[in-house]
Amino acid sequence: MTPMATITIPTGPWAWGAGASALLALVLLIWSYRRAARTTGGLHRLAFGLKLLGVLALALCLTEPLWSGRHAKPGANLFVVVADNSSGMTVRDGGAAQSRGQMLQNILKPGETGWLAALAENFQLRQYLFDSRLRRTADFSDLVFDGKATALGATLRTLAERYRGRPLAGILLMTDGCVTDMSEPSDDLAGLPPVYAVVIGQGQPPRDLAVGNVSVSQTSFEDAPVTIQAQVEAVGFAGRTVAVDLLGDAGNLVERHRWKVARNDEKNMIRFRLRPDKTGVLFYRLRVVEETGRVGLAPPIPPAGQSKMVGQAPPYVAETTAEATLANNEQTVVVNRGKGPYRILYVGGRPNWDLKFLTRAIEEDEQVELVVLLRVARREPKYDWRGRRGETTNPLYRGFQPTDKDQAQDYDQPVLIRLNTRDEVELREGFPKTREDLFEYCAIIFDDVEAEFFTHEQMDLVRRFVAERGGGFLMLGGLESFQRGNFDRTPIGGILPVYLDPMPAAGAPPAVRWSLTREGWLQPWARLRDNEKDEQQRFSQMPEFQVLNRVRTVKPGAGVVLTAGAGAEQQAPALIVQRLGHGRTAALTVGDIWRWGLYKPEMRADTDKFWRQTLRWLIADVPARISVQATQKPDQANQPVTLQVRVRDKAFDPLDNVSVAIDVREVMGGSVSGTGFQPMKDHRQDADATNDRGHDARDTGMTNDPTRAVNPPSVRLTAAPVPAERGLFEAVYVPRTSAGFLAQATVAGADATKLGDAQTGWTVDLEAREYQSLRVNRPLLERIARQTGGRIVEAGELDKFARSLPRREAPVTETWVRPLWDLPGIQPAIFLFALACFITEWALRRWRGMP
Repeated sequence: MTPMATITIPTGPWAWGAGASALLALVLLIWSYRRAARTTGGLHRLAFGLKLLGVLALALCLTEPLWSGRHAKPGANLFVVVADNSSGMTVRDGGAAQSRGQMLQNILKPGETGWLAALAENFQLRQYLFDSRLRRTADFSDLVFDGKATALGATLRTLAERYRGRPLAGILLMTDGCVTDMSEPSDDLAGLPPVYAVVIGQGQPPRDLAVGNVSVSQTSFEDAPVTIQAQVEAVGFAGRTVAVDLLGDAGNLVERHRWKVARNDEKNMIRFRLRPDKTGVLFYRLRVVEETGRVGLAPPIPPAGQSKMVGQAPPYVAETTAEATLANNEQTVVVNRGKGPYRILYVGGRPNWDLKFLTRAIEEDEQVELVVLLRVARREPKYDWRGRRGETTNPLYRGFQPTDKDQAQDYDQPVLIRLNTRDEVELREGFPKTREDLFEYCAIIFDDVEAEFFTHEQMDLVRRFVAERGGGFLMLGGLESFQRGNFDRTPIGGILPVYLDPMPAAGAPPAVRWSLTREGWLQPWARLRDNEKDEQQRFSQMPEFQVLNRVRTVKPGAGVVLTAGAGAEQQAPALIVQRLGHGRTAALTVGDIWRWGLYKPEMRADTDKFWRQTLRWLIADVPARISVQATQKPDQANQPVTLQVRVRDKAFDPLDNVSVAIDVREVMGGSVSGTGFQPMKDHRQDADATNDRGHDARDTGMTNDPTRAVNPPSVRLTAAPVPAERGLFEAVYVPRTSAGFLAQATVAGADATKLGDAQTGWTVDLEAREYQSLRVNRPLLERIARQTGGRIVEAGELDKFARSLPRREAPVTETWVRPLWDLPGIQPAIFLFALACFITEWALRRWRGMP
């Protein structure tokens, strides 16, 4: 608000004389017009008022009135001018001859900014540039518009903190309002002086294609386990066809979607469903271009450090279009498919056909290993009459003469066989009895085995395997499963998703058919077709099952995926799942799924697919002993990434006495599974030791061959332990460029022996949010100005603003006083006013014939 000036009349001889003269004139006027009132009615009052005003104006001329007010004390207050240096200012608006950056440069052109000189006369001027960070500038000649972000929120908070307690009169903010770290003004504006915003730019660019928000989801659906969803925006392309490409390794075109744009400003959600043929951390690139009608390979993804592949002419080249910018036409996407082997322990009470189909299905999945512990004979008492004198081993082994007597089972021990074990030691003692032995598996399957087969400690170990280790547990139906296996009131019964209450005796079970529940339709891993019509047709062609372990009800929080029954009114839960602690459990109450695989030869593929998807779901999200997680902070300058490594021992207890090294390498696309690292020596990421890519400038990782892409070197970081959590180690990586990044954490024990490693990947697009919206965000700047007590200043009125700013409120002000008659034109105006009053009064008297 501009302070109001005031007029004061100082007391003195001239003031008293003027007052006395005015009082005498008032008495004479009253006496004179009192006689005229008898003959002229009310018109004499108007004449009286005009003459009194003229007399008072003349009396005022005899005084020395003073004009006083307050203004900012010259040189005592600070004023900040901050200009946007982000790359988004290179956008040219529709119909504009210059880009926004060029407009800003003209406003701040050195030597031609008289308004800056006017501000410097009254304020201590501080000049800044901002993009991802705030920095001082001498004369704005270093405006190059190469910043990767517009961190306006961080800029305002930095200014508020830097000038806290100092007389800052205001901030002149010059930007287009397209910010990357704030969408709405918040409490962060508290403590700021008035912000005067100069809006650079006018409106929407004429034509632009942009890839917006991109999300990646993974499921256990075998045909398309990865879904990449991208929001694509087209402005000014009405009636044209746009191609959205998914590029893979070496720039090969994985999939293309064509989009016929209907309106000038339109958004569309594009989904890519794919099944990668590799595991580990994979990188893809999304690109949107205007279709030219030529189909071929996409341009290869350049290696790190290059903007394009040199020495090659790509066979697919899109026609150049007059887009506002090409920086938002691509985005890199990371997909972490995990890396096995994922080991599953199968415990069977008797040989059966389900194990055959389960084993055959797993053979097609290179990442899953099925370790089998199968009982082929129950335990027998030593006094069995069938035994021979002096014989203590099971007669089943008679005649084989095992070299190791420990391999021959005693009478009172069940006969077990082991399949697909890692070595001769694994499972030699039967079902694991320690955390170290059991927790190495990712999931456990119980098939037709009773509770008496396990000790109470072993069953409690399974419970802890699920709840604490985060593993998966599946119980299959059979003659000795669920209630028939006496698992009620045991730790195993406690983790199952169903209650094992006794069921009333029933006759021969009817044949039942499967059907998906409403929740089951929403689970991709429970479906074998990608549409409902084909899935319903598949169910109608499936065989009937004869073995069903009926349960009374499911537990709270559990979900029924499949039901089985002879009719719509006799449906019983068939596949029930639930989360338990850090893991998950499932119950498959049908005990003869093998009928599905034997029914028709063409259905065997569906049987195998069902088993693979179910087991993939069972081991999904199972933590490993060593895991690494990357947490990005896109709202901060340079978007630092926090790398957290969790280390556990074989019992999955946190491990502290280890050293953790993290190698970070830049990857521009394709699969990096199996790619070896070239770690560098440990160093800190500082400006002196690294170039602007964050790597050692002496080792570029490039060869003399211009057409050959060589993996760039990695940066080695040393992760430090986090005091708040045992087994957690942390390091921070600051990317220097937009790319995909791969991190490999290597853990070594106290004796320097390698304990294991883990990988993760992420993508950084420093300009993605910068170009997410190209519209001038004037409403945001208006809200900032309003909340801080400032206003919007048009570029054409900067000179006027600079002259009027000292008269606005400021932290340090002073009072100014000057004679009113020094103001130009005031004294002649007073005399003319008095003369006009006298002439008008004289004309009224003559017109009405007053004396």
